[in-house]
Amino acid sequence: MKLPAKVKLVDVGPRDGLQNEKQPVPAAVKIELVHRLQDAGLKNIEVTSFVSPKWVPQMADNAEVMAGIQRQPGVCYSVLTPNMQGFEAALDSRPDEIVVFAAASEAFSQRNINCSIAESIERFRPVVEAARARGIHVRGAMSCTVGCPYEGEIAPARVEMLARLMKGIGVQHVGVADTIGVGTPLKVQRALEATLRHFDINDVSGHFHDTYGQALANTLASLEMGVWQFDTSVAGLGGCPYAKGATGNVATEDVVYLLHGMEIETGIDLDKLIDAGKFISDFLGRQPGSRAATALLNKRAG
Repeated sequence: MKLPAKVKLVDVGPRDGLQNEKQPVPAAVKIELVHRLQDAGLKNIEVTSFVSPKWVPQMADNAEVMAGIQRQPGVCYSVLTPNMQGFEAALDSRPDEIVVFAAASEAFSQRNINCSIAESIERFRPVVEAARARGIHVRGAMSCTVGCPYEGEIAPARVEMLARLMKGIGVQHVGVADTIGVGTPLKVQRALEATLRHFDINDVSGHFHDTYGQALANTLASLEMGVWQFDTSVAGLGGCPYAKGATGNVATEDVVYLLHGMEIETGIDLDKLIDAGKFISDFLGRQPGSRAATALLNKRAG
């Protein structure tokens, strides 16, 4: 079995991780989190989203956060832009990459963004065209690729259709997301296989939630297929507001611990990463949602 020699992680903590926090997180704290993540060696950070503050009040300070970051060369700063209005608002912030998102489930699409899958893709078409015309990389997030809180199990054919639609509007890279964390290795591999009919292995990533404790198993199953890019979230921040009880994204610390133990290169300093997770967890007033971080922090204290 040939596993990738190195892996690229996109830390989505500052955006996906914090967007549903009830307590306001000041821009200064978000900026500090980004700085700590890049100091730990992360080269890809999803910073914020340019969405209506009415829907996501936590991201109302998007421009302030982007302006406050001391950018490091070689680091890709991405932002979520769900429509042309969001994209135009994001331009002054000079993002290196924009993210558009669509679901493999019709019911989820309707509940989440009040339109069908086909309509959501048409909404993104001008955004993708405008971004690519300016040389901004476009990543597509495909949610609910193995299960949906409203429809239940999602057939790989639905994932294949969504990947084809994303490719058709010019999306350059897609993330296969198990949004509610119900996936198991075989189901995740089937979703990835469906996606790989339209995207090269170098343009596909995994995005796993740990609701049922399967995220690391699903990461390993993806690595076995040659997938070498993953979204993770420092301290396991974030959940899904549309999936009742869905816990956060897989913790970056846990994935890094797994990868380093398998002699797979990440370019990340685990100790500094744990410090970053502790910083934001302390601010939020709770323990880091990472098993590896908890174990290593206990070891330090001992």
